[in-house]
Amino acid sequence: MSFQESAEAEISRLFRVYRTVHQMAHHRGYVVAEQELNPDMDYFRAKCVRNGKVSRDEMMFQVQKSDNPTEQLLVTFPNEKTVGVKYLKQICTKMVDQRVSRGIIVYQGTLTSAANKAIQSLNQGISDRGPDTFTYELDTFSESELLVNITEHQLVPHHTLLTDEEKKALLKRYRLKETQLPRIQITDPVARYYGLKRGQVVRIVRPSETAGRYVTYRLCL
Repeated sequence: MSFQESAEAEISRLFRVYRTVHQMAHHRGYVVAEQELNPDMDYFRAKCVRNGKVSRDEMMFQVQKSDNPTEQLLVTFPNEKTVGVKYLKQICTKMVDQRVSRGIIVYQGTLTSAANKAIQSLNQGISDRGPDTFTYELDTFSESELLVNITEHQLVPHHTLLTDEEKKALLKRYRLKETQLPRIQITDPVARYYGLKRGQVVRIVRPSETAGRYVTYRLCL
């Protein structure tokens, strides 16, 4: 493969990642422009390609929740192939300064073990912080995980996150405790895509030959 062919393959690969992560933000309830949800290659080149190479700095974006503009999401694409604690500190400082409550890091190669532990500690410690403390959390995905949108696969049913009020109404209607619901692990690829948190419930709609559709609910653990 020539240098030019290699460069074009990289542009095509990151274009797919860029499109998927914007679709993921949209499915999580953030406001994403239509042009970002379904970009064409010309748009991506104009925005993110510089001198024949993709600029990961230009791929970075920040969006707000559709029902709460103060709740923001920052998505970053590190230039480093191995992401360590130093990069995490930079992103966390940026999130605190800009009051961004959720971040997604899309990395090229690997996360160091120290970075992994720091992220787990950060996310697990949210419930221990005081009510007046600004809280934020980080999700991580490798670029290879976002080459395709898993929710578009024909074998993946439609998932919808319930609000707290909808969850309470569901449990009351069927006289259930939340622990009686079927479960979805927080590490499940679909749970990660939607950014589910422990205790949240999703509605899952599957096609049914007899009823037209079959609805189930799962609790994230």
